[in-house]
Amino acid sequence: MPAITAVCRVARLRPDSGNVGVTAIDKTPLDEPVAVRKLGVYGDVQADRTHHGGADKAVYAFSDEDAAHFAGLLGREIAPGLFGENLRTTGVDVGGAVIGERWRIGDALVLEVTMPRTPCATFARRMKEPRWVKRFTAENRTGAYLRVVSSGSVSAGDPVIVTDRPSHGITIAECFAGLSPDRARLLVDAADGGSFVAQPVLDVAVKALRRVSA
Repeated sequence: MPAITAVCRVARLRPDSGNVGVTAIDKTPLDEPVAVRKLGVYGDVQADRTHHGGADKAVYAFSDEDAAHFAGLLGREIAPGLFGENLRTTGVDVGGAVIGERWRIGDALVLEVTMPRTPCATFARRMKEPRWVKRFTAENRTGAYLRVVSSGSVSAGDPVIVTDRPSHGITIAECFAGLSPDRARLLVDAADGGSFVAQPVLDVAVKALRRVSA
C-alpha cells in the first residue's frame, strides 16, 4: 500500500559557500508525528527563500524507489532527507504524479502536486558528486513539490491515497522533460478553466506555446 516511510525536517542550518552562506538542505527523519501547515512541515525552514519554500513548494516528496535508483547509480546509500526531502514515500509513482493531483495522508492532511524539483548548486555541493546537476537532470527522477490543501499531521507509516487526478494527465516527469505545444495547451486550458496550476509550471507551458507562434 502506498505510504510514507519517513518524515524529515532540518535539524540545523549548515554553512554553505553559496550567496546565502547557510543551507537548510540537510533534513533528518523524525520519530514522532508532526504538523504540516500552509508553509510546510512544522519547524522546517528554507535558507534561500527566493528559490525555495513558499505555499506552492511547501512540501518536497521523494520516493524510496527513486532513492534506490540513485543509490545504484552512485554506489552509496540515499538515506531519507539526503536530497532535502520532507516526505519519503513507498509505492507512490512520484514522477508519474499528475500536476494537480491530490494526496490524502493520514486522517486530515491533503497535499496537491505542484511541480518538479529543479536541481541547484546547493544540491550539488551537498552531494559532492561530479556534474551532479546534469546527472540528476538526465535521470528525470526529481521528486515533487506539493502545496497544502488541508493541514494535518503526518508520520512514518501513514497511508497515501490519491483522491483526485486531473484529466489533462501531465505528469511531474513530463513537465520536467519539457512540454510539447499540445500538452502545454492542456495545462493552460486547465488554468483558464479554474484549476490551480502553479505559476512556474504555467510559465513553462506559456513559453512552449509562444515558441510555436513565434
